[in-house]
Amino acid sequence: MKKNSLWSLRLGFSGKEAEKIEKLGLEKFLKHSYNSKFDTTLPDFLQDQPKTTLELKQLRELIKTSDPETKKVFQKKENQANVAFKKWWINKMRTDEFPLRENMVCFWHNHFVSTSQKVKVNYWIYQHNMILREKAFGNFKELTKQILKSNAMVKYLDNGDNKKGKVNENLSRELLELFTIGIGNYSEEDIKNGAKALAGLNVGDDGAVYRKNAEDNTDKTYFGKTGNWKADDLVDIIFEQKNIPYLITRKLLKWFVYDNPPEKLVTYYGDYLRKVKFEIEPLLTKIFTEEYAKETAGSKIKNPLVYILQLTNELQMEDFDNGMVQYFLKQQGMDLYNQTNVKGWDGGNSWLTSQIYLQRNNTSDLLCKGRTITGKFLNKMNSEPEKPVLEINKVKVKVQFDDSGNNKTIISELSDRLLFKTNESIQKDMENLLKYDFDPKEPNADAAVIRLFNYITKLPEYQLI
Repeated sequence: MKKNSLWSLRLGFSGKEAEKIEKLGLEKFLKHSYNSKFDTTLPDFLQDQPKTTLELKQLRELIKTSDPETKKVFQKKENQANVAFKKWWINKMRTDEFPLRENMVCFWHNHFVSTSQKVKVNYWIYQHNMILREKAFGNFKELTKQILKSNAMVKYLDNGDNKKGKVNENLSRELLELFTIGIGNYSEEDIKNGAKALAGLNVGDDGAVYRKNAEDNTDKTYFGKTGNWKADDLVDIIFEQKNIPYLITRKLLKWFVYDNPPEKLVTYYGDYLRKVKFEIEPLLTKIFTEEYAKETAGSKIKNPLVYILQLTNELQMEDFDNGMVQYFLKQQGMDLYNQTNVKGWDGGNSWLTSQIYLQRNNTSDLLCKGRTITGKFLNKMNSEPEKPVLEINKVKVKVQFDDSGNNKTIISELSDRLLFKTNESIQKDMENLLKYDFDPKEPNADAAVIRLFNYITKLPEYQLI
């Protein structure tokens, strides 16, 4: 696989940025990505959703006093907004000129997990998503502070139940275990005192706020420091600790480059992160430019997002419902804003179980035949409890290839773009599909190349980047 194709898949979700990386060079490509603009306009699907605590309270009172049919209508509307949010985000991943920002949003989304199923307020989920987008390449410490005080996180980790004299440790524990420093680098006392410092932090109109009747204003000792600490203070103290950089550098390396990152690299990049005062942009530049120079192809299993968006891009599919991608992700266990637990998606081998592999092959078969799931089916799936009948729609598909070549040059072109390695057996199979007398100018040439592409997508080598 050519390096530009490899890194287009790693930094985005498909191979469509390969030419830009080749033309601009990796460092300039990264600068364009860091400087990319994004829309801050409130999406249409949130216009009539509750946004303030008062509006939310009024809606809940209205639902409580409504008849069963009206309650169903409210629930359906909320579900539709939740689905529209996912489709809106998928569209950004598909269409952004420099999708590295959205890839980082997805990384942070799987680091600072808060699910729509638990939070239940679409506007809070959107606010959480926008914080991640705005701070995607910013300062890790400052991002942690903002997320810690977001309504979505406070709700997801039950901090509304955390009050003086009746402590809930969920948010305090995950702040240490999963979000910042990792297991083995703190004590149970740190968790207890951190929970006291977070007591009374509850949802507000523009993010979480402390409630005076529930907060704890006594002195607490946290990592050996004593004071009347609050949320920001906890983060400041955590980021003074020796082992703070390594959990996040391990996760970044795992997200972008290696399913099992070498500990030597985790420490090396972690030390650099501390040196640049936890700024993510220079860290990413260092990781990407240094790892680009190495032969690291095949060190990572594609996650479902990369798999499906590469597939639709290679087949030059444009006119399809983003709900199809959402449906595929749900099947594969990568349902956006719906991780099974606060640890997020495991990645690695969990993306290539026998069931997931079969689903990928079936999806490739479907799309290579120019067939896709209809919006009508997807709407039924998202709004009706009973199982809808699967409906299929025809779409135009075509794989790009140089039609001035022959069977071997076209096989080589697709291999260079799609596979991290080939062998004699794979080469023979491909030549049996695209034979020596193949004429790229014939009317059925496109169909023959699509059959070759479909074969490639089912290879174990295709699942790796």
